[in-house]
Amino acid sequence: MQRIYSFLTLLCLGALLNTCTDLEETPVAILAPESVFQSPRDVETAVLGSYGRFAAEDAWGRKMFLPILLRGDMVDIGDLGTPARRVQVNNFDMDANNGMVTAFWPAAYETISAANAAINGASIVAEPAERIVPLEAEARFVRSMVYFHLVRLFGDIPYITEFIDDPSAVTDIGKTPAADVYAEIIADFEYGRQNLPESYESDLRSRPTRATAAAFLADVHLTLGNYAEAYEAAKWVIDNADTYNYRLEPDFQDLFIADIADGIQEPIFVIDFKENLNDGPFNTDYMAPLTGIRGKDAPEGWSVAVPSFRVFETWPGGDYRKSVSFDTTMLKDGEIVDYTQFGDTDAQRPHSAKFFRFFGQGAAISSTGNNYQMLRYADLLLIAAEAANEGNGGGTAEAIELVNQVRTRAREGNPTPTGVPANLEAGLDQGAVRDLILEERRLELAFEGRRWYDIKRRQLGDEVFKGANSLEPHPNFDASRDYFFPLPGDELDRNQNLLPQNPGY
Repeated sequence: MQRIYSFLTLLCLGALLNTCTDLEETPVAILAPESVFQSPRDVETAVLGSYGRFAAEDAWGRKMFLPILLRGDMVDIGDLGTPARRVQVNNFDMDANNGMVTAFWPAAYETISAANAAINGASIVAEPAERIVPLEAEARFVRSMVYFHLVRLFGDIPYITEFIDDPSAVTDIGKTPAADVYAEIIADFEYGRQNLPESYESDLRSRPTRATAAAFLADVHLTLGNYAEAYEAAKWVIDNADTYNYRLEPDFQDLFIADIADGIQEPIFVIDFKENLNDGPFNTDYMAPLTGIRGKDAPEGWSVAVPSFRVFETWPGGDYRKSVSFDTTMLKDGEIVDYTQFGDTDAQRPHSAKFFRFFGQGAAISSTGNNYQMLRYADLLLIAAEAANEGNGGGTAEAIELVNQVRTRAREGNPTPTGVPANLEAGLDQGAVRDLILEERRLELAFEGRRWYDIKRRQLGDEVFKGANSLEPHPNFDASRDYFFPLPGDELDRNQNLLPQNPGY
């Protein structure tokens, strides 16, 4: 981690934000790339720096992950006294000055800056291609992983691939059409599929392999409705699962136990937080307390991102994933109490357990050992199923078989077998299978940050927020506005080239 932190002094070179505008007072940040990148080890340090920047409180440790979680219909606000910026995201009542957006936008672009620095460094270092090209592919992977989030959240965005050594140049950067950003993301993941390593020592899942890039490629194509391409990429990974050591973990609970997270085989790529190594925002993870129970004997949570009671009560009984995904009791004043005694009246309902129940042995709850799975094998099976059902590969029959792999794990991993969930029956039509796949994704990937993106790509907002069966009603949801976040107002003030603002803000 020390090598990651040491590289973070370079981030101001490529940052797009006000966090690095004080360059005259901090000249140490102005470093000539040729003096920094002299060996493959230096390029690798820059790549690791990009991970270190993303595994931070103002990125995946809170500010970016929490809004994605709140935006879906699986998580509501628990403690209504939480800062207004969070409530606004959840209630589709945010504006361009929302403090979540103005925090994670710079963190995202600083991560991209670090990746671009590594790519630039790879072009400077005079080493054989077999040593440098995989590192360049890794940096391109990180860059596009972050851009994939940004383009889904904002639409047209600044797309920067150059290493910026003149900070004043960022004021002239404009937006790139979303379609062009997606094309660049696809190109980066394709490059990774061809040039990333086959594996890492100790089967590390916090750095990408060729299969990782292919899996992300499948996810991008699914997002765009390119079902043939999504199927091909996902099926390639599935067909090579033994080579890359992927499988469904027999016990669903094991996916969310920090102390064993580095030894399981289902994750395809993770953001890895390390216990007791937080340094300012870096390696600081607040997602555990944000989803945890207020009033609990230590460690106490904050009851911020809490499922509505309908999310809990409509989840099929007997599904083992339900008991893994929810905390329904807590230790309070030395006694076990149920959710009717959680926190206060705002949050007296079952809480999400995936990040809070077994977050590791950190000295503080902000110093977890959680591995956040950006993509895992069950997700990939469901990507392949959806793509197959839309008329590619083996069609609906293959889609049913892929979904049943996920359901079988959920059923057979239950320590107390209930027969739930049952396999999908053969012979279902395409529309029924489509709906069942989306429902399976909602349950299997609950509280992992995937639901909002499913709602957005399938344009389900009016149905899930206004429909009769809404889990989290928001009658003010506006499809012409709310599928995108507002561009941060402070960025627009500094750079008029980023105008116009997204519609409705």
